[in-house]
Amino acid sequence: MKLPTLQKGRLARRYKRFLADIINAQDELLTAHCPNTGAMTGCTEPGSTVYYSRSDNPKRKYAHTLEFVETATGLVSVNTARANSLVMDALLQGRIVEIGKLQNDQIKPEAAIPTGNGRFDFQLSNDDVTTFIEVKSVTLHLGDGLGAFPDAVSARALKHVQELQAQVSLGARSILVFCVQHSGIQRMCPAREIDPNYADGLRQAMDAGVEVLAYGCETDLATMTLSRRLEFSL
Repeated sequence: MKLPTLQKGRLARRYKRFLADIINAQDELLTAHCPNTGAMTGCTEPGSTVYYSRSDNPKRKYAHTLEFVETATGLVSVNTARANSLVMDALLQGRIVEIGKLQNDQIKPEAAIPTGNGRFDFQLSNDDVTTFIEVKSVTLHLGDGLGAFPDAVSARALKHVQELQAQVSLGARSILVFCVQHSGIQRMCPAREIDPNYADGLRQAMDAGVEVLAYGCETDLATMTLSRRLEFSL
């Protein structure tokens, strides 16, 4: 997928969850939207090289968006909203081999959860069995190439896992896709020390038949692709 035009700067601070101050190439201070609700552990070091985009939408309060942060362990896309687009592109291109190549009319984004409130990221109609997919963006690096999710306690993420498990019991195929947007992550696990309830819920869901896939991304800062299967373990 094509990325917006990016500009280079330095991170001054990230604050109030959705805001980041960036020093641009002209040493001017810009306040940018930070599209990440997580803790962003390891991605908020002041002085880090960052890449940001600019929107021409006059209705936006902040024209700039923080997109990437260079860390000591790799380049990180901190725009969690991009994860669904990366997975959608991968589904259309057949890059997720466990699912196969699909057409647009076989993919329904933001599908209502049949037996509960809320939505799954995708519903697929590629075979005789209905498939539901939930996507989670991963940026937390624990060291030695190990990534983890979540980076903060997330009741919402646990709910999605439980809803996926419920659909399996009703005969559907359920898949949790970890979209790893950190170039330094080579393998994945649940962040048990941060959210033990999520780790336990994920184990139960997997035992019940929920499939878990972890895929890493590649980027040249002009394009970005979901491209490599990563090892996942509990």
